[in-house]
Amino acid sequence: MYKKILVPMALDHGISSETLEIARSLLGEGGSITALHVHEVPQGSVSAYLNEDIVRAGFEHARNALEKKTEGLKGVTPVLLKGHTAQTIVEYAREHDIDCVVIGSHKPGLSDFFLGSTAARVVRHCLCAVHVQRSRD
Repeated sequence: MYKKILVPMALDHGISSETLEIARSLLGEGGSITALHVHEVPQGSVSAYLNEDIVRAGFEHARNALEKKTEGLKGVTPVLLKGHTAQTIVEYAREHDIDCVVIGSHKPGLSDFFLGSTAARVVRHCLCAVHVQRSRD
């Protein structure tokens, strides 16, 4: 059983309810679950076409979606961060002494074989246990 579990959540996928359920089953008495969403702000030339209000609105939309997905879930703390998804998950896990990451993964597409999915990067770089829940899609 784990004391500190991190559940990274993609807000546009339905697998987060499954990963939260798995986290609850792995949680030891007195433990905590953190639901983390990493908001990736557009970079490079794309950012030149977006004003601050649009970027801020995207972040607020992500905050509202995360709060909605986690509202009423006792013992789950939502956290919203900006950054590169896989790197931010790994850094958060390390900095907060996370015992286990429970992450969802979709069926890999062609680009995932060349670049690697977020779940694959988390598995490769996290120092703690990682449970990957494959999407049924």
